[in-house]
Amino acid sequence: MSGILAGKRIIVTGVITQASIAFHVARLAQEEGADVVLTGFGRLSLVERIAKRLPKPVPVIELDVQDQGHLDGLAAKIAEHYGDDAGVDGVVHSIAFGPQGVFNFLEAPWEDVSTALHVSAYSLKSLTMSLLPLLEKRGGSVVGLTFDASLAWPKYDWMGVAKAALESTSRYLARDLGAKNIRCNLVSAGPLGSMAAKSIPGFEELATVWDSRAPLNWELSDPEPAARGVVALLSDWFPKTTGEIVHVDGGIHAMGA
Repeated sequence: MSGILAGKRIIVTGVITQASIAFHVARLAQEEGADVVLTGFGRLSLVERIAKRLPKPVPVIELDVQDQGHLDGLAAKIAEHYGDDAGVDGVVHSIAFGPQGVFNFLEAPWEDVSTALHVSAYSLKSLTMSLLPLLEKRGGSVVGLTFDASLAWPKYDWMGVAKAALESTSRYLARDLGAKNIRCNLVSAGPLGSMAAKSIPGFEELATVWDSRAPLNWELSDPEPAARGVVALLSDWFPKTTGEIVHVDGGIHAMGA
């Protein structure tokens, strides 16, 4: 099968609904020739149901990034799917979570903040390291999803801090894994009307910033542009790009106030 991911094996985390960027990454990856494995957390039956809407059947592996046992066993479970030659070519980190308390910057307790940092930032490192034995067999690409952490956004609060930690984590992974021919990059997407976004108090206020300032028309209901960015970074078309943040946000990151 032809396509920019032909013959590649891609692990995609974070598929929750058909509106998620991760779902569209998985769909596009399959359309571009990749063999895809999904991981899911919590309501695994929901992830399995959503997975049936992909062009081809995919296995779904349970993964809680706060559970070291899940991380320790992940490579072996993927090896069961691929057989003896268990290398993989790409990993998509589409994992973020913060308790409601993190959306009040001045009042958030450390317990809530630490959860957000663990799930949304540290997990990029822990996930990558859990799959390192598979990635280093073939070289590969780790791609995460962020929301521009260079600015303080309305209502985003400690999740913005968590994304800043994610962006720094990606750079350090790029530094330490480059010698193994493993790239680590992020796609900074504009706001989308996903389940995760709708859980942010005042999300509508955040989204209206794009309506008035993005030079390219931004559709809250269209995750495909961001998914295309992820798929491009998973491909061999960026063989010497690492530690980068590719903005797929309608251009708003380049606009002044």
